[in-house]
Amino acid sequence: MARKRYGALVLVAALAVAGVVVAYRTATFKSPVAFDPAQVRLAASIPIDNARAAEHLGQAVQFQTVSHQDPAENQPAEWEKLHQWLQATYPAAHGAMTRQIVASRTLIYTWPGSDPGLEPIILMAHQDVVPVAEGTEKAWRHPPFAGAVAEGAVWGRGSIDDKGSLVSLFEAADALAARGFKPRRTIYIVSGEDEEVSGHGAEAAASWFKAHGIMAQFVLDEGMVTVADNPVTHGPAALIGVAEKGYATLRVTARSAGGHSSTPPKETGVVTLAKAVVAIADSPFPRHFDGPPAQMLQALAPHGPAAIRVFAANTWLFRPLLIMAFGSTPAGAAMLHTTIAPTMLQGSPKENVLPQAAMARINYRIDPHDTSADIMDRARTAVRGLPVELTWEATPREASPIASTTSDAWKLIAAAAAAGSQAPVAPALVIAGTDSRHMTGVAHDVYRYQPLVLSMNGTEMIHGTNEHMTLDNLARMTDFYARLIATGAR
Repeated sequence: MARKRYGALVLVAALAVAGVVVAYRTATFKSPVAFDPAQVRLAASIPIDNARAAEHLGQAVQFQTVSHQDPAENQPAEWEKLHQWLQATYPAAHGAMTRQIVASRTLIYTWPGSDPGLEPIILMAHQDVVPVAEGTEKAWRHPPFAGAVAEGAVWGRGSIDDKGSLVSLFEAADALAARGFKPRRTIYIVSGEDEEVSGHGAEAAASWFKAHGIMAQFVLDEGMVTVADNPVTHGPAALIGVAEKGYATLRVTARSAGGHSSTPPKETGVVTLAKAVVAIADSPFPRHFDGPPAQMLQALAPHGPAAIRVFAANTWLFRPLLIMAFGSTPAGAAMLHTTIAPTMLQGSPKENVLPQAAMARINYRIDPHDTSADIMDRARTAVRGLPVELTWEATPREASPIASTTSDAWKLIAAAAAAGSQAPVAPALVIAGTDSRHMTGVAHDVYRYQPLVLSMNGTEMIHGTNEHMTLDNLARMTDFYARLIATGAR
């Protein structure tokens, strides 16, 4: 009985100590990634005719630079028309910059700075767009390639992803050049031709930079936005991607003798394949709460409810609860670990024929904690004892390095994002892919952010139906890029 009382006293004492520690850490919490935008003296906004910019974006949307999965379906002439249009529409920018074309249609613009000792800046926006899903054309409020300016927005495929960025960059560069702005730091604008399918154009651009011995201060590409209804702050939060998940597809093949379906063996290749796929899917990667997701919480906690501050200040205690909370949705869970997604199955060409080879493809998005070697090891362990072959569909792309949240480049982008969104700024992990992944070796840091304000549901239109850029967002875009260039290159 005395032993039980003693144990209870120890438990109460431990809880009391833990309560004191939690209270103290919460009261003294200071975000390790906190940043005061006032530290950066941003260049003043310059006048940009955003009604004209909207017309220009509508015109850019009309060029059907659609990257199809089968390149034979692409229309190369549309890219050529877009290039000619850029030259005709932005004469001041083209007068200030030189242009190179690499791969077949990837553009590299150089705006030379007066001080060659300063590392340059690389700004990116791709030219191509995804196809419009067959049969959905009538569901669009305005035709997907009409580029209509209506209802306070520019409508059409690519209006956000990513011609909105491309046009905004050129609107900013043209306005600055027309006013006689001359950068001290060289500015590069890189526009890839095929981001939506492969990114070979951006890869060629990266090779061009390497061949010329160019190391940039930073790269800025698409990737994240200002989320209007961020669940941490219950309000807007500007999320800047500081890392990007990798990409790999595993091919699982089960071979068998084949034959007629009327005399099946005890286990067909399809059954073996099914067991292997289930075994791999049932061995998920562990979830972590550190790196960019933890940095995001720490940066936003001072702007959220008191309970969020308690969690952020005491991750040592609440990590399991944070993992559970973040992992309650597919998008949240994807931020915490390498994901496993079986996507394709292939067997017999006819229902009464046993396949000699049944095959599945499993797509992985690789967390910065893991490598493709880790994935292969885990898959092999999962299928041990099953007669299947595991091979990569193509060379895996590893996760990117995590960019700095203390560098001058981070401070510049964060200050510009805060000014444009009037929202707190936080680092985040990009779970999709961007052209900037190829630039790791040619810049100290790579960031991924579009100065858009979108709701959590608003991002669904980007590759879907009724993609549109509001005129308010377009004004934010042009102002952001103009101030970023004017401040970063001065």
